[in-house]
Amino acid sequence: MASTGFFQRQASARRNTLWLVLLFITAVLLITLAVTLVGYLVTRHDGPDVPFQAWLLSNQGLITAGAAVSLITVGSMVRWIDLAGGGDRVARMVGARLIPPDTTDADERRLRNVVEEMAIASGVPVPDLYVMDQETGINAFVAGYTPGEAVMVVTHGAVTHLNRDELQGVVGHEFSHILNGDMRINVRLIALLAGILMIGQIGGFLLRSMSYRSVGSRRDNRGQAFLAIVGLALLVIGYVGVFFGRLIQAAVSRQRETLADASSVQFTRNPEGIGSALFKIGIKGGFLEATRHASDMNHMCFGESTRMRFSGWLASHPPIEERINLIQPGLLARLRSRMRDSTPAADLTAGARAAPLEATGFSGQISSLATDILQPVQRRRGHQGAAVAPGTPALSERVGQNTPETEAFALRFLNSLPATFRDLLYTRTGAVQLCYALVVSGLPEADRGPALAALANPESQPALAVQPDLMAKYFPTLEQQGDGVRFPALELAMPALRKLDPDERAGLIRNVRTLAEADKRISLFELALGSFLQRHLGAGAGRQVPVQFRRYGAVIEDIRQLMSLMARAGTDDPNSAEALYRQAMAGFGDQQSARAPMAGRVSLKALQTSLTRLNRLSPLLKPAIIDACGECVTHDGLIDAKEYELMRLIADQLDCPMPPI
Repeated sequence: MASTGFFQRQASARRNTLWLVLLFITAVLLITLAVTLVGYLVTRHDGPDVPFQAWLLSNQGLITAGAAVSLITVGSMVRWIDLAGGGDRVARMVGARLIPPDTTDADERRLRNVVEEMAIASGVPVPDLYVMDQETGINAFVAGYTPGEAVMVVTHGAVTHLNRDELQGVVGHEFSHILNGDMRINVRLIALLAGILMIGQIGGFLLRSMSYRSVGSRRDNRGQAFLAIVGLALLVIGYVGVFFGRLIQAAVSRQRETLADASSVQFTRNPEGIGSALFKIGIKGGFLEATRHASDMNHMCFGESTRMRFSGWLASHPPIEERINLIQPGLLARLRSRMRDSTPAADLTAGARAAPLEATGFSGQISSLATDILQPVQRRRGHQGAAVAPGTPALSERVGQNTPETEAFALRFLNSLPATFRDLLYTRTGAVQLCYALVVSGLPEADRGPALAALANPESQPALAVQPDLMAKYFPTLEQQGDGVRFPALELAMPALRKLDPDERAGLIRNVRTLAEADKRISLFELALGSFLQRHLGAGAGRQVPVQFRRYGAVIEDIRQLMSLMARAGTDDPNSAEALYRQAMAGFGDQQSARAPMAGRVSLKALQTSLTRLNRLSPLLKPAIIDACGECVTHDGLIDAKEYELMRLIADQLDCPMPPI
C-alpha cells in the first residue's frame, strides 16, 4: 500500500483549518456574550429592571449582539481577503524587502544558494526570498497556500549572524512547514485573530479619544466618563479574546515546531546546524521589534517573535533548551562549552536555566523515518534514465520527501552549472530566454530561427523579446547535461519569472505555446513546460485550491484522459499501451470506466482541465493517481528523463512536490 505520509499531513492541515474555524466561532460567541453583558450593565438604569436573559432577547440586546458579531466577522473577513494574495502579501504586511534573484550581497547570495539547494532537492520551485532589514533578531518564516507559491522571509539578523550550516538548519525547518501544509493554517490564524482583536481595538480607540477631549460641562464629563468605562470594558473583553486566541495559536504551533526541527535534522543530517541556530537565538534573541504585526506572526516564526506574559501557556514554541535537547541529547552542553571556550565570561548571556541532558530526544524518530524513505534508484550511465529495482516503493512515497540523496543531487547539479548559465537565470530577461531555449533546443539548429521569428511581442513587453545572443549561452549546457537539467533550471528561474507583470506572464505563456506548436506537434516536455508555466504564472497562481471531490467517481472521466496519456507515454506498442491503461484504470473501482476504450488524442487544453479538476480531490485520494501514473512509466523497469518530466508535471499540477530521481 502506498504511503500517505505527505498526503495525510495535507489532509490533516485542512482538517485543522476547519477545527480552528470552529474554535473561532466559539470565541466569537463568548466575546459576544461578554459584550452584551456590558451593554446590559450600562443600560439597566435607563429603564425598568429586567433580567439579563430578557434584555438579551430585546431589541437593545439583539442589536448589541449583532454589532459585536458583525465587527468580529468583518475584521476577520477583511484580513482573510487581504491575505488571499498569498505569501507575498504576508511579506509586505511585515515590511519585508524582496531579495532580487541576482543580488550581489554576499550574505543574501549565501541564503539564496542554501534555499536553491533545498528547493531542488524537494522538487518545488525556488520560493521568493524576503528580508526584514530593520530586524536584528534571528528569525524566519514561510507563508503561502501551496508549496509551489511559498515565500520565505528572514530577518537581517538571521542573514548576518548565522553561518552556512546554521542557515541550512533554519531553511530545512522552514521547508518542513512548506511540505507539511502548515503555511495555510498559519495564514488563516492571522485572519481569525484579527477579528477577535477588533473589539479590543475599538475599546482602545475610545479610551484614546477621551484623552484628547478637553474638560467641559458636567453633562459632557458624565458622557466622557461613560464612554471611557465602555471603552475600558471593550478593551478588556477584546484582550481576553486575544488571550484565548493565543492559547489556540500556541497549542497548534508547538507540536508542528517540534516536528519541523526533526525534519530539518532529517533533511540536513547535521543536528548541530539547527541546534547552533537555536542556541544563538537564546543568546541574541529573535523578537521582531520593527513591525506591529510581531504578535500576529508569532506562530509562523522559527522562534518566538514577541515578548509575552504567561509564556508557559502562550508561547508558540517549546523552550529553546528543550528544542535543542530534543534535537540531540547533550548538544546544549556542547554548545555552551564551545561558547565558554571562545567568549569572555562577561559576554555569556545564555540566560536560561540548564535543561536536563537526559531529556527524551527524537533521534530514534528520525532513524525510523529515514528507513521509510525511498532508497535512491541506481542511475545508468549518462542521462538516459534511472533504473527501478524490483520491490521499489511507489512514487507517491517520494512526494514531500527531502533526503540526503536528493540534497546531494541538488548540490552536484548546482556546482555543475557554468557561472554564466546560472547568473542568467536570475534576471527577468535571462529567465524568459531560458523558456524559449528549452523549447527550441530540441529543434535542428536550422529550424530554430524561423520558429523564434514567429514570436511577436508588442513594444510594451521588451522583456519578452527574443535575444539570440543570450539564448545561445544556454544551448551548450542544455546539450551537454541532457534532458535532466531542464526542470531544475526552470525551478531556479522561477523567482525571476515571478517578477514579470501579469501581462508579461500571459505573453510568455502564449509565446511558449506558439513555439511548441511550431513543428505541428507537442512533445511531452513541451506539454509539461506549458502546464508548469500556466500553473505558476497564470491567473490565480498562488491561491488555495479548495477540496471539491471526495470520491473518484466524480472525476473518473478526467482520470481516463490522464491514464490514456500516461499509457501511451509508457510504451510505443499500442497493445501494451491498452494493457497499461486497463491496469491503471482498474485501481479506481469503476468497472464501466475500466472497460471503456482509451481516450483519443489528449490535447493540452483537455489535460490542463483534467489536472485542474483532479487537484480538487481530497489529498488522501491523490496518491492513487500518482501511483497509477507511476506504474505506466515504470512498467519496463526504467524511468527516462521525458517520463520523469511528465511525472513532475502531474505531481506539480496536483500540488505534490516530486523530488528528483
